[in-house]
Amino acid sequence: MSRDFSTESLVHDPIHGYIRFVSRSGLPAHEVAEQDVIDHPWVQRMRQIHQLQTAWWVFPSAEHMRFQHVLGVMHLGSRVVEEWYDSLRSACPNVPSKAYVESIVRLAGLLHDVGHGPFGHFFDDHYLDQFGVTHEDLGAAIIEQELGSLLQGVRRTPNGQLQPLEIIDPAQIAWLIRRPKANQAEEAGHPDWLRKLRALFSGIYTVDNMDFVLRDAYMSGYNAKAFDLSRLIHYSYFTPQGLTIHARGLPTLINFIETRANLFRTIYFHRTVRSLDLSLEELFPRTMPYLFTGNPLDNLAAYRGLTETSFLVDVGRWVHSGDTEQRALGEQWQRILCREIGWKMAVERSFNFHTTAAERMTIFSEPDRVLARIRDRLDPAIRDIPLNIDVARHYHRPSGRLPAGGQNFLLDPATSKPLELHDDELFRALPISFIIVRIYTRDHEHDTAIAAALNAVLGDASDAKTNM
Repeated sequence: MSRDFSTESLVHDPIHGYIRFVSRSGLPAHEVAEQDVIDHPWVQRMRQIHQLQTAWWVFPSAEHMRFQHVLGVMHLGSRVVEEWYDSLRSACPNVPSKAYVESIVRLAGLLHDVGHGPFGHFFDDHYLDQFGVTHEDLGAAIIEQELGSLLQGVRRTPNGQLQPLEIIDPAQIAWLIRRPKANQAEEAGHPDWLRKLRALFSGIYTVDNMDFVLRDAYMSGYNAKAFDLSRLIHYSYFTPQGLTIHARGLPTLINFIETRANLFRTIYFHRTVRSLDLSLEELFPRTMPYLFTGNPLDNLAAYRGLTETSFLVDVGRWVHSGDTEQRALGEQWQRILCREIGWKMAVERSFNFHTTAAERMTIFSEPDRVLARIRDRLDPAIRDIPLNIDVARHYHRPSGRLPAGGQNFLLDPATSKPLELHDDELFRALPISFIIVRIYTRDHEHDTAIAAALNAVLGDASDAKTNM
């Protein structure tokens, strides 16, 4: 039987090559095409939010947007379902058709970032946090309330059609994109096959982070082929325990984890990127009341219009405002837009932690106290100079079992029994986390004195630990 190309369209992507999706042409009138979802204003909005929240100011080629990323995640959804569906069906009873599983994974991939605001995760930390919500909570609400009826009309993927009685459940997509909760009661009520699919979005290697590691490494110029995606997928499959990797694929997974950590060190946690974040932190509390107020969950229509593009255009115009305070804010934003960054790095230190206890006990768990100790050790003549401390933290690997649906397993062919991945000796050899500590000031005049003060504080902390 020849393939039907009448309902298929292609888009070319520098990471994955051709990405296929179901187009409107040739579809029955009652069906919703994937193209209808892709072209919806909520999804098109992601063309106006950078994938790298402030790093694009530092890496000139890394101008890619969330939109390109979510298309890549949608594509990876098809790749892993093609490879892993049979094992999922063997591991779980009552699995829907392959087309249904592929469709909800593709749609979850396409929509997993739909709740993001300007500057991505920075917006979560410095605006959404006051309401106790995240971009995932917003994304789930958008999927169910704004896109639900549209998603229910999707009947096919580029690879197959849903069965006659199968209807896409937007609540399942909304659940997939949210991180597993520690409270098991909140995770109950979902079929086993869906809980296992959660590992595709919340786990050590997911369709989300596999795409952004490749994409961010390529677009920033860090690495054209950051890790072996095909080998990682090939040696992975579902067992009754969950998403499992064969021992032959473990070195590839270790390489992926290390590559992702290196991206944090060199790109996301670059000293100038973090300096920009410090500058934005100072302006955000005074800026947001002019642009958006309240919890976005209470006004999704207005939130749809708040993008990084609208944000930067608005603040860029404030230098001409008749409002004195707004004009002053606009002048500060203008300096950031021209990369006149107010904070300069004076000193940097990095620390790896191999136990969660070690990280909790570090003096950098209380950054403000560290900064106060540094000031105490400076010469009185410069003790009051502007200083800022930044502690960038990355969790290299989980220290133990993740909540249901997020954990990964390893199959040792010698035993033929999947074990939790964190029990493996090679995996445990990786650090649990690392931090990069930087002290910033307004210029480089006193860098040597600040470095000496930090070294003295670290020496005191080491002596105190030794004497305990």
